[in-house]
Amino acid sequence: MRRRDFIKATFGFALPSVATAQHERVRRIGILSNLAADDPEGQERNRAFVQAMQDLGWIEGGNLQIEYRWSNGSATLLQTHARELVAKGPDILFATSGVSIGPLQQAHSSIPIVFAQTIDPVGQGVVESLSRPGGNATGFTQIEFGITGKWLELLKAIGPQVQRVAVLRDSFDPAGIGQWGALEAVAPTMGLELSVINVRENAAIERGFEKLTGANNIALLVTASAPAAVHRGRIVQLAVQHRLPAIYPYAYFGRIGGLIAYGPETIDQYRLAAGYVDRILRGEKPADLPVQAPTDYHLVINLKTAKAIGIALPPQLLARADEVIE
Repeated sequence: MRRRDFIKATFGFALPSVATAQHERVRRIGILSNLAADDPEGQERNRAFVQAMQDLGWIEGGNLQIEYRWSNGSATLLQTHARELVAKGPDILFATSGVSIGPLQQAHSSIPIVFAQTIDPVGQGVVESLSRPGGNATGFTQIEFGITGKWLELLKAIGPQVQRVAVLRDSFDPAGIGQWGALEAVAPTMGLELSVINVRENAAIERGFEKLTGANNIALLVTASAPAAVHRGRIVQLAVQHRLPAIYPYAYFGRIGGLIAYGPETIDQYRLAAGYVDRILRGEKPADLPVQAPTDYHLVINLKTAKAIGIALPPQLLARADEVIE
C-alpha cells in the first residue's frame, strides 16, 4: 500500500498533493509604515505581525505575499507609497499608524484596511464608531485622551516644583489637537501652565527647545504622534541636554533614554492586528469588527537618565513602575 493511501485508511485523511499546494491561492497584503525601514521599533512591530500571521497559518513567501512601504515621516512618501501598494492589487491593507490610513483610503475606497497605533479613528473620519466601524477599515486605537491627566500627574510626582509644561505635539493631526484640548482642560486644576512645541519636523523641534533654555520650573510632555515616533531619538537627546523632567507616551521612549514613559505596549497591537487580518482574509468584513482599545498600560522609568539630569525620583513612584532601567 502506498504511504498516502495508508495514511488515508488509518487516519481518515490524505496528505495534500503537490498539485493542491501549488494551486493554493496566494493572498496579498500591503503594509504602509510611517517609520523608516531600519527603525528598530518598526522592525520589531513587523516581526510580531509576521509571526502572528504565521501562527494563524499564513506563511510569508508561501500562501502569503507582503508588500512593504516605509515612509520615514514623509507625508509625500505616504501618499506615493499608498498608491503603489494599491496598484499591486492587495487583498487587504495594513496601516501601521494613524497617518497611514488617510493616504490608503484616498488611494482606494473599498480595499479592506486594518490599522494599529491610531489615536482617534472616529475623529479622523476613518470609522463611524468604535463599536460599528461601518466602512472598509477597522483596527486598534493606541490611547484615550483621558491619559493626558495621568501624564501631568506623573510630571508633578517627579517635579513638584514644576509650574510650566512644554507640550510637544503635532498641530496638523486631529489627534494632536485632541490631546492638547484634553491637557488644557486638566492643567489648570493642577496649577500648571502649558506652552507648545510643534513636532512636524526637526527644525521646529530644535527651535522649540531653544526657547526653553534657561527656563525655570518647566517640564516636557511629549504627546503621541507619528512625527514624535520618527524623531524620538533627537527629542530624548534634547530633553536630557536641557535637563528637563520629561514624560513620553510609550515604553520605547524610556528604553532609549526618556526619563519616564507611560502608555500601552505597542507591539501587542501588531499581534492583535494579525488576528483581524486573518478574519478578513477568511471572509469577515471590517465594518463588522469593532475597533479595540488597549487595556494594558506600562510605566517605564529610566534611572540612568534621572541621575544624568540630577533628578531624585520618589521611592513610591519607583515602586509603581513596571520597568526600571538602571
